[in-house]
Amino acid sequence: MIELIVSDMDGTLLNNKMAVSEANQVAIKTAEKLGIKFMVATGRGYTEAVPALEEVGIRCPMITVNGGQTYDENGTLLGNVGIDQTRIRHILNFAREKGLYAELVMADGVYSDNKVKRIETMTSLLQITNPHTTFKMALVLALSRLELLNINYIKDYEDVLTEDRLALKVLVYSNEGQPELQPVREEYEKDAELVVTSSFYNNLEINHVQAQKGIALERVAKEMGIPLDRVMAIGDNFNDASMLEKAGVSFAMGNAAEGVKKIAKYETATNTEDGVAKAILRCIDEKL
Repeated sequence: MIELIVSDMDGTLLNNKMAVSEANQVAIKTAEKLGIKFMVATGRGYTEAVPALEEVGIRCPMITVNGGQTYDENGTLLGNVGIDQTRIRHILNFAREKGLYAELVMADGVYSDNKVKRIETMTSLLQITNPHTTFKMALVLALSRLELLNINYIKDYEDVLTEDRLALKVLVYSNEGQPELQPVREEYEKDAELVVTSSFYNNLEINHVQAQKGIALERVAKEMGIPLDRVMAIGDNFNDASMLEKAGVSFAMGNAAEGVKKIAKYETATNTEDGVAKAILRCIDEKL
């Protein structure tokens, strides 16, 4: 019997309006009533992740920043895995040289040096994932979502890259998608201290090699006293791959990248069709 369910957020638990559907809420509550714990594992920073969960009353342990941080259900920080600032500066400068927008995730939140680019990136993503949505509607939705995400806007990343502060991740964006991001991927995949993944068609996420969802999940499950073969993981993109490989039961979303579907043992519906709810209920009904 499964004892722990771990779900990604974007493209998985969240629908295309970046909210948790009622069906997903109900399925999570059903599992919890049976004594099954629920946990989120996301590429988002804690302050970005919490609002969507609080909207629907979900309070749970969290793996954030792709494994860069872990929290208990009360929001108490349990651990950090960061990147040295020499590498951080190199990544930010390299992205800038390529004409790409980048964001910095610090231990205390997400930082952006260009609010306009942040809005453009979110709007483009929402328009692509909601093909019947006009640009104006996507912009309104992007602005409303961004108000909840607690982004810190600054003029220069050097303002936060001080010796007493920990950097966890760099996100690099392109509205043109992965082909334009490929030079960044190739540059930093060569570094054994880093791992490069993606959570959307328009981004790259660069973490310390130990900051991966699968590594964090293995550690958290051990602390909970739950064997990995009694863990169920659900995800849609390559930053979820490591936890799908570790979990005894793994589901790829219907909207998942094809490579991710090959890693997972099962497939569920898309994130707009309550795929998380369907995976949870199937797991319970079939005693996977």
